[in-house]
Amino acid sequence: MIVQPMTVSTITKKVVNKEPFFILDVRNEDAFADWKIEGENIQYLNIPYFDLLDGVEEILGRLPVDQDIVVVCAKEGSSIMVAEMIAEEGRAVHYLQGGMKAWSEHLEPVKIGDLRNGGELYQFVRIGKGCLSYMIISDGEAVILDATRMTDVFLDFADKLNVKITHSIDTHLHADHISGGRKIAEATGGTYWLPPKDAGEVTFAYEALEEGRDIRVGNTKIEIQPLYSPGHTIGSTSFIVDDTYLLSGDILFIESIGRPDLAGLAEDWVGDLRESLYKRYKELSEELIVLPAHFMIVDELNVDGSVSEKLGTLFAENRGLNIEDETEFREMVTGNLPPQPNAYQQIRETNMGKVTPDEESQREMEIGPNRCAVR
Repeated sequence: MIVQPMTVSTITKKVVNKEPFFILDVRNEDAFADWKIEGENIQYLNIPYFDLLDGVEEILGRLPVDQDIVVVCAKEGSSIMVAEMIAEEGRAVHYLQGGMKAWSEHLEPVKIGDLRNGGELYQFVRIGKGCLSYMIISDGEAVILDATRMTDVFLDFADKLNVKITHSIDTHLHADHISGGRKIAEATGGTYWLPPKDAGEVTFAYEALEEGRDIRVGNTKIEIQPLYSPGHTIGSTSFIVDDTYLLSGDILFIESIGRPDLAGLAEDWVGDLRESLYKRYKELSEELIVLPAHFMIVDELNVDGSVSEKLGTLFAENRGLNIEDETEFREMVTGNLPPQPNAYQQIRETNMGKVTPDEESQREMEIGPNRCAVR
């Protein structure tokens, strides 16, 4: 048997399409417990690589014969060796090309819809990390929102569509992943925007997202003024696009709400979070389609792999929007905070421009699950 690689793009499609397959994860047990490929129809077996050095005979009976088997490790090498041992036993097997490192960095573009003036809106799904970025296109121009550090994906996509990136925006100062917004602006000669209340310690020039300022891309206006929405951070800003889409940043997700503690100020910011969600958002049209900056679990993906829902549906079904008592809301938020994202303080400092870690260090800083939401 010849061992065949399976790409992260193929795995992504299997997850979105809910295709059954089997993962043999050969990372250490704590790494597997902390973060793994998730999907409705995935079966798992976690056996650390070092437990398989003497052979795979003892686990062959635990491997299915009627579905794809994919061996997964951190960076690929160990999974290739284990897959080869399984293949030598006459079993069909694949390994995840690039390992969990590649899974963490993969971005899958999904078209959300057409804008009324002929423009388009795309969502970039970072399925292994839960990050969601956006590209809004109109009349040959594009704006990027909440870009990840894998900037070539956005630049290449813009080139493919023959559009010029004129603006890149971060809805807030991110703490769970390294932003690519400033790098994109430098590469394209565009403008980088950041909420000034999140930018008190940044070391670089930026354009301030302030009330009363509108960003235009081609023929499309992105409204800023009515949607200052603090709570996840003190500067968090939301956007309405084409009177149709609400880009909520990390304030509101499909099944949860944003956590207010990543700068160590949960008690101070939980009131802002409630104000943004229960008053500012409540005044908006329930027909707006919410596009968040993260998703929590793969169950939030739609059938096309996108992440979105109408605001009215979220007010009806999202528990975080349905706690009338303010004291109960405060207790729910501050009492259900997940562990801090890996290396979140170093990530914040990187996004402030205070430190400039090399690419491998940035990759290691981001390894692990998304933890931007209240549980």
